[in-house]
Amino acid sequence: MRSDVVTGKSRSPQSRRGGVEWAQRATARDVAALSGVSAQTVSRVANGAQNVKPETKQRVLDAMEKIGYRPNAAARSLRSGRSDVIGLVAHHMARTGEAHTAEAIATAAHASGYAVSLAHSRSGGVEDLNTALNQLRQDVAGLVVLGMEAEQIEQLVVPPHTPVVIADSRALSHPTLGIDQVGGAVLAVEHLLGLGHATVHFVSGPQDSVQSQLRESGWRQALLRRGAAVPAPYSGDWTPASGYRAGTALAEDPQATAVFCANDEMAAGLLRALHERGRQVPDEISVVGFDDVLAEYLWPPLTSVHQGFTEVGERLVDVLRRQIEGQSAPAGQTLSTPELSVRASTAAPVL
Repeated sequence: MRSDVVTGKSRSPQSRRGGVEWAQRATARDVAALSGVSAQTVSRVANGAQNVKPETKQRVLDAMEKIGYRPNAAARSLRSGRSDVIGLVAHHMARTGEAHTAEAIATAAHASGYAVSLAHSRSGGVEDLNTALNQLRQDVAGLVVLGMEAEQIEQLVVPPHTPVVIADSRALSHPTLGIDQVGGAVLAVEHLLGLGHATVHFVSGPQDSVQSQLRESGWRQALLRRGAAVPAPYSGDWTPASGYRAGTALAEDPQATAVFCANDEMAAGLLRALHERGRQVPDEISVVGFDDVLAEYLWPPLTSVHQGFTEVGERLVDVLRRQIEGQSAPAGQTLSTPELSVRASTAAPVL
């Protein structure tokens, strides 16, 4: 590769089209040179402006085709009158819920004719979310924010007149979509109490997790409503390792006959700890998880609260698309009703 003797920068590879050498990534200037017009005229044609003579427009379009020039997304947006890009602000992408929801959003957006521009917030805190928002391209048609863990999500700074929808189970100033986290936890606990267990132990997620707080609230409400004892919860961090640690402690408690884990990953670690210590599931102790992603493939197959991440992602895109396109869209809080997938990890206690 030759070096530029003035700047020392390597030149782009060249290819020959129409008897003229052009850079492989053709520019508007290349089109202008070939068609004999100004770069401004090329921009007008790319943006769909009407104040260009038909013969000039055709000459520019022919030049674009000859050298393989493609207008960028901003130009397409100008032609259509709106952007075809949805901004997605996400965080904790390694976690099950965020990863599955983000994938569903991308798939649904593409099916609706929108590209997705991703901005990642490392901590999920509102300051990081706002930083991520500022990093997005400015011409996005609307925003989907996975704000499920940010306690101060109301401090999110959204550009004026930008449609937005937030994946969250709380009622906020922006439209929100999510699953009834409290109701899901109530389902899990009532299932176990209905089988005859005197009480239900709880393995929580991180203390600063909004989702974990809501699930703990549902667990506590269900026990109090039935007059059952409320044991001290075991602290987890969503990982199988934290579930394993809780399982080692629970295995030593002969009075523990039922456990509700705030997600399936912690339930998986707990199941292993119980197995290693000879506690039979569900004969001696019943276990319920939350998410219903890998639950069916654990042993024994895990009873779990079904979240429906794909459905939530698709609905987020649908609500945002309706806002963008001026159609009627749900406002305020929309919660999906949770379901309990009952499998072999729960049974009546052996008296």
